[in-house]
Amino acid sequence: MSTPEELRYTEEHEWVAVRGESAVRVGITEYAQDQLGDVVFVDLPEVGMALTAGESFGEVESTKSVSELFAPLDGEVVAVNDAVADSPELINSDPYGEGWLIELELTGSATADSLLDAEAYQRLTKG
Repeated sequence: MSTPEELRYTEEHEWVAVRGESAVRVGITEYAQDQLGDVVFVDLPEVGMALTAGESFGEVESTKSVSELFAPLDGEVVAVNDAVADSPELINSDPYGEGWLIELELTGSATADSLLDAEAYQRLTKG
């Protein structure tokens, strides 16, 4: 399983990529998509929606189950990956690239540095 070093991670199996001073891109990890199986549907929030860290912002549905998506940090949704809505299988084929889900403009004081680094996430998934 791939765990890119430059990303941050949550215990809910989401990754966060810093995209600027207060912007991040969010997706689900390779581990998560592997556990889910073939992704068939993704429900994502609207641009402009305010999210609070830990709150559900959507769902990923696979042939095996439905899993909620949780906001990794406080922020406002500034972009949604429409390609994933049209082709959910992108999450399986490229979870760290074309399979990204949303971009957030962070609000509050939390930063991606408060999340798990790659090493800590690998320990979590080997548990």
